[in-house]
Amino acid sequence: MEQLEIEFTRLVKEYKSTVYTVCMMFADDPDETDDLVQEALIHLWKGFQGVRQVSKTWVWRVTMNSCISIDRKNKRKKATECALTVAHENVMQDASVAQSPNVKKLYERIHALNPFDRSMVMLWLEGMSYEEIGDVMGISPKNVSVKLFRIKEQLKQMTQNGKQ
Repeated sequence: MEQLEIEFTRLVKEYKSTVYTVCMMFADDPDETDDLVQEALIHLWKGFQGVRQVSKTWVWRVTMNSCISIDRKNKRKKATECALTVAHENVMQDASVAQSPNVKKLYERIHALNPFDRSMVMLWLEGMSYEEIGDVMGISPKNVSVKLFRIKEQLKQMTQNGKQ
């Protein structure tokens, strides 16, 4: 394996739950999640070759943008490179984490949000600070605070209305 592939495999192992979680939030079913993970890994691979420093923010941004793009275009592609296949298997090993009924309900409600709000909630659930979320989303930390408050209210309303 080339050094670049080894480093990419290491990156995927470190951020596999992040990649899977983001993709799951944009998918309607497990097969679509699988397709989104493949696409996100392709974009991560392409970006990885030219990025100077990999960070959690960078992985989030690339994965989210990939999912949003696919969501808009409704396209799916398959990964063909060996490094992507290995990385994909590593990500999918964490799929069992999201199988509890409460987690599924939460994901269903979050999935009902628009893509921008969905992304913001996922960053917040990942434990990122408002400043970090603002960096990823391209908005101010204060705007993050306001938007997250509104999104939380919207999720509470969904729960009260018994939606999903």
